[in-house]
Amino acid sequence: MSPELRHILSEDELALVSEKDNIKAALTLLFDWLFIAFLFALASEMTNPITLFIVTLLLGGRQLALEIIVHETGHNTFFSSKKVNHLAGTWLSGYWVFSDKESYMKNHHKHHAACGTADDPDLKNYKSYPISNASFFRKVTRDLTGEIGLRRLKSITLSFLNLKNLSKRKKQVLIRSLLCNFLLLLILGAIGSTWLYLLWILAFMTSHMCISRIRQVGEHAAVPSNMSDDPRLNTRTIYVNIFEKILVVPHDLNYHLEHHLFPAAPIYRLKTLHNLLLSKGYYEGIKFTKGYINLYRQVVINEN
Repeated sequence: MSPELRHILSEDELALVSEKDNIKAALTLLFDWLFIAFLFALASEMTNPITLFIVTLLLGGRQLALEIIVHETGHNTFFSSKKVNHLAGTWLSGYWVFSDKESYMKNHHKHHAACGTADDPDLKNYKSYPISNASFFRKVTRDLTGEIGLRRLKSITLSFLNLKNLSKRKKQVLIRSLLCNFLLLLILGAIGSTWLYLLWILAFMTSHMCISRIRQVGEHAAVPSNMSDDPRLNTRTIYVNIFEKILVVPHDLNYHLEHHLFPAAPIYRLKTLHNLLLSKGYYEGIKFTKGYINLYRQVVINEN
């Protein structure tokens, strides 16, 4: 937690924004899976190019949402129980998108500790911004054509072929991820729509990669100073509309500045934390980006 917050927020306010709510956590996770089921049903009932495009796009957003659950449970801020957090971050989310919670959090904790310095392990992903329009669209094109996703699938395949040489934990994560995906294939096959699994893989290789990139750019790219130790200058919170919320930043992920200020705050408390700090003048002089179109204008150089 940023030391300043102890002087700005009262003990009651700190308790409020750090309180875990098992019902909210469960409903968040349930919403993701119901949304995924709805998208599969929509594709099955309305099988046409437009619907399939929309479903693939939105499935990529839900895959990111599952990764957010991995992130939250890795911080142990989602459910009150560590055991339930572990279950939610593995069998109920991470394994379905080949996400290794332990490996992810090892790197992510370093990101939190070193954000605003040259030692930030994620700095390479956004230090070059703002970039040219041509460069940005090359990156997005590689995502949407599956070039980056294909590398990910190749990595998964090579890991499987090299299974006997993997560490016990990595072997366990890979096998369980494959089991979850095989289960999804069986479930879709049981309802006579095995082909829908191709949409899951297609989304994983395309829209998911693109959305993940845009999300990361929104959090730290072209900020006032990515070499400042002040989170208000090295991290961004974005005000979003409902479409952006569903597709790019589910579960209030857009309040990323607040997450860096207070990592112990559950994601479903970040908006409350933002409003508290706003009301106390902590963000005086800070400009919050309104939407991803305005973000694009900040991270891409106008070449005209």
